[in-house]
Amino acid sequence: MHDGFNQKKYGKLLAETLPVSITDDSEWKRLRQILSSLMKKGEHLSPEEGKLLELLAVLIEEYEKKKFPLEPLPPHIVLRTLLEENDLRQKELIPIFRTEPIISEILSGKRAIGKNKAKELAEFFHVSYKSFL
Repeated sequence: MHDGFNQKKYGKLLAETLPVSITDDSEWKRLRQILSSLMKKGEHLSPEEGKLLELLAVLIEEYEKKKFPLEPLPPHIVLRTLLEENDLRQKELIPIFRTEPIISEILSGKRAIGKNKAKELAEFFHVSYKSFL
């Protein structure tokens, strides 16, 4: 199958670990402990352990998305963050918003970003326009 990958060894690891879809915190903690011990092995992981690590990471991530959902950031915070991350000043948005006072109102959250402007910002920053609505 893969270079050095042994299905029987992987099957034995699966039987020992019993990875399942996580439905409660005790199962989440158990699988996180196993994941943590695998991660500590670093580059000394066998191919089979590497596959198990990938599987556990997916199961844990899915549970955490449901258990700890992230609230979307307000559009003005998204815009401020994108400006900072790209080392840009608000005046660089003048081609989109025409004046600095409008940009200041948007960045402070006093003015909403319309759908057309959201699309222009999305194109400018290469992100989804929904981030600004």
